[in-house]
Amino acid sequence: MPENMTLRTGTLYVVATPIGNLEDITLRAIRILGEVDMIAAEDTRHTRKLLSHLGISKPLLSYYKDKEVSRGEQILDHLRNGEDIALVSDAGTPAISDPGYIITKMAHDTGIRVEPIPGPSALTTALSVAGIAAGTFLFLGFLPARSAARRRFLKTIIHLPYSCVFYESPQRLATCLRDCLEILGDRPIFWGRELTKVHEESRTSTLALLAAETATRRIKGESVIIIQGKEESEEVPPDDLEELLSWYKKKTDLSLKDAVRKVAGDLGLPRSAVYKKALTIWKS
Repeated sequence: MPENMTLRTGTLYVVATPIGNLEDITLRAIRILGEVDMIAAEDTRHTRKLLSHLGISKPLLSYYKDKEVSRGEQILDHLRNGEDIALVSDAGTPAISDPGYIITKMAHDTGIRVEPIPGPSALTTALSVAGIAAGTFLFLGFLPARSAARRRFLKTIIHLPYSCVFYESPQRLATCLRDCLEILGDRPIFWGRELTKVHEESRTSTLALLAAETATRRIKGESVIIIQGKEESEEVPPDDLEELLSWYKKKTDLSLKDAVRKVAGDLGLPRSAVYKKALTIWKS
């Protein structure tokens, strides 16, 4: 090779694949999957089924959460050698609550071209049919798995005026919605389950109704939840203990017991201390 020639590096294509219905794939995605030298897949077994449906046969390299760094180095070696690689997740767009962020950053950091091949995403699919204002929204991915951590996180978004979108597993959906109701209060909500699949279910409801339903129903498949933000006209409660208790007494119909429970949770204080203060306020 002449000294003034350099080896062409490959391109990393980030390819969106169907979230359910296999017809939801772009012509460009099909072409790229057929042209690349290798496909890095979250689950090679899952991707092999899609490729078989499309009549495509390509070498596959597993690229999943626990191996993102080590497999990322392998992918970079192939890219440096001039091979083009397509990155896919099990469903939807890589790096959107799926593996992908680390390898795309590694590629950028080493000067390798990263090219998006856009397409399906559970996030945009749900937003498009939710009927909930989403000009500005906050995507939360998956909320913390443990209830205590989840409740702490929910308290940080209580007063946000824009809709919040998150994914949830079937095993945690009921407890998650219960926590959302207790922390955020009853609000309009969109629920999408098994989107674009045979047993797709989607509808608008309220947190109270959906929490009650899922508490007694066996849920299958991952869900997309969109909770409407706090109305801007709503008065924001104070954060001082005495002022907050007075606010709940005057502005809401909560009982002393319920107000104590909520204030203690909101401020992270012992219920006994809050109860003593509440007694004096409720008696005044």
